[in-house]
Amino acid sequence: MKCAAGIEARQVDEVAINIDPIQAGGRLTADAMKAVIAYGDGYSVCDNCRKPNRLDYISKPPIAEFHKAVAGWLNMDTARMVPGARRGFQAVAHTYVRKGDPVLLTSLSHYTEFLAVEEAGGVAREIPANEQKLVTPDGTAQKIEEVIRDSGRPPVIAFIDHVDYQYGNMHDVKGIAKVAHQYDIPVLYNGAYTVGILPVNGKDLGVDFVVGSAHKSMASPAPSGVLATTAEHAKEMFRTTAITGDVTNRKFGIKEPAMMGCTLMGVTLVGMMASFPHVKERVKHFERELENHRIVTEALLSVEGTEILSEYPRKHTMTRVETIASFDRVAEVHKKRGYYFSSALEERGVTGLIPGATKVWKFNTYGTTRKQAEYLAHAFVEIARENGLKVS
Repeated sequence: MKCAAGIEARQVDEVAINIDPIQAGGRLTADAMKAVIAYGDGYSVCDNCRKPNRLDYISKPPIAEFHKAVAGWLNMDTARMVPGARRGFQAVAHTYVRKGDPVLLTSLSHYTEFLAVEEAGGVAREIPANEQKLVTPDGTAQKIEEVIRDSGRPPVIAFIDHVDYQYGNMHDVKGIAKVAHQYDIPVLYNGAYTVGILPVNGKDLGVDFVVGSAHKSMASPAPSGVLATTAEHAKEMFRTTAITGDVTNRKFGIKEPAMMGCTLMGVTLVGMMASFPHVKERVKHFERELENHRIVTEALLSVEGTEILSEYPRKHTMTRVETIASFDRVAEVHKKRGYYFSSALEERGVTGLIPGATKVWKFNTYGTTRKQAEYLAHAFVEIARENGLKVS
């Protein structure tokens, strides 16, 4: 079935249980889907844009109110909606990082954080994860001291993931922020896998910036995200333009350079707004999500030779698994090689696993029901037994 000439209609979540690690939290709500249709035109939200001609001042639809609501929900003072978390990283880096400045990242940081630092001219200095693949306050202090010894000054900012994309491990952001602030280093909280998934309180965590990915974790169209900050940093982060044309003497009012004037608009913004009431409610029930996830991880661990590479017990619904000594043993002799595994799952109505992956892979059960989690658990065990693997 095609939705337009040459474009296949996508029916992934309608016909299968999708465990893709980056898609689980971004599935649109029914309200968002309706908003997408109603506001699909490029400048649809600009119908009622009046002076001072800035997106976050529009009251119909209630965009101005939405910005305030998101900031309050994160317990921060000011928020802007941005085209994805990476655009939030970029805006902060361009505001606070100058050429040659050392910037704290971690050995588990996402590549977009590195690119934001690189584009601003900064020098990436990584806090190493420990043997448990966790970034710690002690490790942070040691790295800051190392940077000071090497460059004669502390890093200008720290980009810290609460839950990293590689293992889905949960790091002690509050403790790390406390250490960083002892050296007067502001902290950017990367909530790509937490904002919209579980409760996030920026001021309680002691961070200076909260960045979220709406299309990854807030049931929103892509690209969408949020950048929030405290009153201390808002004036600098969201400074208004001072440039003047030398021929026309033109000025541009209260446009914000870091936001390129207006940020998220049209279908992405309104889709995000439409899902927001549902997202606010669902973060209150993260324990239920974890319970469902544990059903699946315990089933996987019952297959002899399977290991969970992420911290265990799990604190997040995205997990990294090693099956070299289990499902990959089957792939060595199976006529489909590694593709047998994803094929067997798809035959059972499960999608999202990288085709051919049988050594190390990730999955995310966020949004599954108890019944779906039990079905997933049974599917993994059934595939193992069918292929002669031992199940305890």
